[in-house]
Amino acid sequence: MLQIKKYSISLKGELILIFVLLLAGTVAVCGVVNAFFLEDFYLRDKEKKLVETYTTLKSSYDAGTIGTDEFNSEMIKICSINNMDFIITDAASNTVYSTMSDSEQITMQLRGLIFEREQSSSEILASAENYVISKVRDSYSGGEYMIIWGNMDIDNFFLIRTPMESIRESVKMSIRFFHIVGIIAVLVSAVVIWFAAKKITDPVEKLSRISRQVSELDFSEKYDGRGAKEIAMLGADINSMSEKLETTISDLKSTQLELLKDIEERERADERRSEFIANVSHELKTPIALVKGYAEGLKEGVNEDSESREFYCDVIMDEAEKMDHLVKRLILLNQVESGRDGMVMERFDINELIVNCIQSFAVVTEEAGIKIFYTEKKGLFVWADEYQAEEALRNYISNAIHYCSGEKEIHIKADHEGDAVRVSVFNSGTPIPEESLDRIWEKFYKVDRARTREYGGSGLGLSIVKAIMESMKGRYGVINYDDGVEFWCEFATK
Repeated sequence: MLQIKKYSISLKGELILIFVLLLAGTVAVCGVVNAFFLEDFYLRDKEKKLVETYTTLKSSYDAGTIGTDEFNSEMIKICSINNMDFIITDAASNTVYSTMSDSEQITMQLRGLIFEREQSSSEILASAENYVISKVRDSYSGGEYMIIWGNMDIDNFFLIRTPMESIRESVKMSIRFFHIVGIIAVLVSAVVIWFAAKKITDPVEKLSRISRQVSELDFSEKYDGRGAKEIAMLGADINSMSEKLETTISDLKSTQLELLKDIEERERADERRSEFIANVSHELKTPIALVKGYAEGLKEGVNEDSESREFYCDVIMDEAEKMDHLVKRLILLNQVESGRDGMVMERFDINELIVNCIQSFAVVTEEAGIKIFYTEKKGLFVWADEYQAEEALRNYISNAIHYCSGEKEIHIKADHEGDAVRVSVFNSGTPIPEESLDRIWEKFYKVDRARTREYGGSGLGLSIVKAIMESMKGRYGVINYDDGVEFWCEFATK
C-alpha cells in the first residue's frame, strides 16, 4: 500500500510563511537600498532645488525685483521649505541682499570661495557657466554645507547653501520610519495573509477530509463549499466520484451477496442431494433386501407347499408396491419443486375436494376406528391447481390417520381467513416434540421412525405439501395442542 509522507507544515502555514518571508525580504531589500542610496537621492534632489532657487533668484535679479515684498515673500517660502539661506554681495563683499539677520558668516564663506581660500576643502558636484555646486565645510562654524555659488553679473556674487546635517538627519529619519512602517506592514500582512490563506486552504482541507473518508468507504459527507472556481470544480468532481464509488460498491456488495447466496444455495443443494441419495438408499434398502431374500427362497424351493409360495409372492409384491409408491412420490416431489408439474390455476369449490378426500379414506378410517368430523360451508371458492390441492389435503389426512390416537378423532375445518380459505386437519393424539416442529417438512424426516415403518410411510408427505403450497404461493403450518396436532394450509380466493 502506498505510504504518503506526512509533512510537519500545513499548506496554510506554508502559504503564510512564503508570503511573510517574501514581504519581509522585500522590506529588507528596500531598507538596504535606502541605507546605501537614499542620501545620494536626497543630494541630487537638493542639487535640483538649489538650481531651481538660483534660477528664481537670477530671474528676480534680472527683473530688478529683489527687495520687493513679493520677492521677499517668495524667497522666505522657498528657503523655509528647503532649509536654505542665501546672500548676494558686491565686489567689495558688501551685502546687497540676505535671508539671514547675521550675514557675516555666510559673507565670509562666499569671500573665501571667491578668493579660493576655501575651494581646496570643497567637493565640486556640478558646475555651469555662472555657478558651481559643491559640498564644503565652513571653516568658521565647522559645519558642512551643500552650496551653489557664482556671480549674478560682473559686480555682484551670490551664495545659496543648505546644511548637510539636515539632509543626513532627514535620511536617518526616513530610514528609521521605513523600518517601523516595514515591520508593521509585515505584521499586518501576516494577519491578512493568515485569513486569506485560511479562505484558500479551508476548502482544500475539507476536500482532503472527504477524500480520506471516501478511501475508508464513508460516503456520508459531500463538498458544499464554493471557493475558487478550480476548487469548486474539484469539489464537484470528488462528489461525483464519491457517488459513483458508493453506487459501484453497493452494486458489488449486492453482487457479492447474491454470489454468497448462490454458493450457500449450491452447498445446501449438494447437502440435500447427498442427504436425498442417502435417504432413498435407506428407504429402498429394506424392501430390496426382502424382495431379494424371498425371491432367492422361492428359487431354492425353501417351502414347497403352495401356501408358503403364495406368502413369499405376496411379500415380494407388497415390497415392490412400496418401492413403486416411493418412486412415484419422489417423482411428484421433484416435479413440483422444479416447476415441471404443469400447474393449472382454476377456480373451484374447496368443499367438494375435501368431501371427496374424506370419502376416499372411509375404508381405512373405519378399519382403524377413527371418526372424521367435517361441517360443509357453501361458497368456499378458491384459486389453485385442483390436482395439487387434493394431493396436499390427502397427505394431511393420511398423516392424521396414521398418527391419530387417544379419542381417535379427526376434525377438518374450512373457513375464510382474509383473502384466503384456511383448511385445517386436526388429529387427536400425542403432540409433535418441539425440537421436531421445524424439521417435519424436510424430506424423509420421521418423528417416530418405528411407527412410520409400521404403516409404510416414506417421510415425503409433508415435504410434498410444502413444495405444493410454496409453488402456489400459499401459506401452511402446524400447531401443537395438548391433545393433538393441527396442520393447516391456505388457498387464495382472488
